[in-house]
Amino acid sequence: MQVDFDPTQTNYTNLLQLFWENHDATSRNKAQYMSAIFFHDEEQRELAEQTMLEHQKKVPRPITTKILPAETFYDAEDYHQKYLLRRHWKIFQSLNLSDPQVITSHVATRLNGYINGHGQMADLLNEIGAWKLNEKQEEMIRDAVANVRCVGGSCSRY
Repeated sequence: MQVDFDPTQTNYTNLLQLFWENHDATSRNKAQYMSAIFFHDEEQRELAEQTMLEHQKKVPRPITTKILPAETFYDAEDYHQKYLLRRHWKIFQSLNLSDPQVITSHVATRLNGYINGHGQMADLLNEIGAWKLNEKQEEMIRDAVANVRCVGGSCSRY
């Protein structure tokens, strides 16, 4: 995935920490699923290498994550875009987004996280009003978020 971020809200080092903390950097996968960090400049390369060395001290097996220069980025197939949101088909359909809009929609991105256990209900309630959704959509979203339970990194509706 490619991450665009607002440097007034976070920084590259924080994103790297999230990366290392939220996946197994020691797994050996085929190229399609390999663990990699793609850097855009020398500063990003150095930070990626530095944080990898720090993370290696915390894990017993060798890190297999590759650190490579960013080249051409290709979007995944449409059915992979906001995959977890698409599983909530009523909410997804109600957004009435074209495939290109699914990729760039801030609302779809935020929903993809919230309805799959990433974020707190209070945070959702603070921002949902700005999304210009109708009452029925907001109700479906609140219900979906309220009914998500995560155990051991795996989230599902109950």
